[in-house]
Amino acid sequence: MISETSLQSRYLDLISNSLQNSIYGESKIDMKLQQLLQRLRHPYATRRQTFDFPTRALTMIGDSGLKNIRDLVTRTLSDNIPGDYIETGVWRGGASILIRAVLAAHSIKDRKVYVADSFEGLPKPNGQKYPKDKRDRLFVFEELAVSQETVVENFDKYGLLDDQVVFLKGFFSETLPRLTTERFALLRLDGDMYESTMDALTNLYDRLSPGGYVIVDDYGALNSCRQAVHDFLNSRGLAPTIHRVNEGVHWFQKDA
Repeated sequence: MISETSLQSRYLDLISNSLQNSIYGESKIDMKLQQLLQRLRHPYATRRQTFDFPTRALTMIGDSGLKNIRDLVTRTLSDNIPGDYIETGVWRGGASILIRAVLAAHSIKDRKVYVADSFEGLPKPNGQKYPKDKRDRLFVFEELAVSQETVVENFDKYGLLDDQVVFLKGFFSETLPRLTTERFALLRLDGDMYESTMDALTNLYDRLSPGGYVIVDDYGALNSCRQAVHDFLNSRGLAPTIHRVNEGVHWFQKDA
């Protein structure tokens, strides 16, 4: 007889494999065509490189990134760290869907998943206020603009769209300051830019429960994102141990 723990693990394994489309795999031809279209649409932005956006997967963070989310959300439950969960910058919704799946697997009914995004792509950089973003060109990539309707539909396809999922549409500087009473057990930051990362930390860190976790998707990949993290931590006199998950994803824990 299969144990409940084994069933939970098999369910979450299947969700993770589906979200990153590892079951069927991405089409190499479609990926090449997408890169060609990027060069044609944005010759300046992609002169040095093109982005390997998956054509079907709902996430770009890979197996290690998904395992990291699953592990830390599970820790918040086993360690009774109070609060909800929020992802700032969700793309097609894959990471947020996994968080909701972990709650479902553990029959958690009293915690919510906040899905925060402009659903219109990244903002144009404010180079005067945030010099680290001055040369950022991510706003030109249409592939990063996924509508709220699409993300809602993706949640629904997994049977995970319910009142435990809360959508926050708009740029972080507009939406996150409204979260004045919420408490969070985990923050997942995927805003790429200095401004977006700083907005998330400034507005959400004080709402994070002691012992809660912060995952920063592009800490290791983008200097602007990493600089925002350290500027924020230094402004608070904080020096948490920052753990590496993969080349991009890193995480740290709030002092309990």
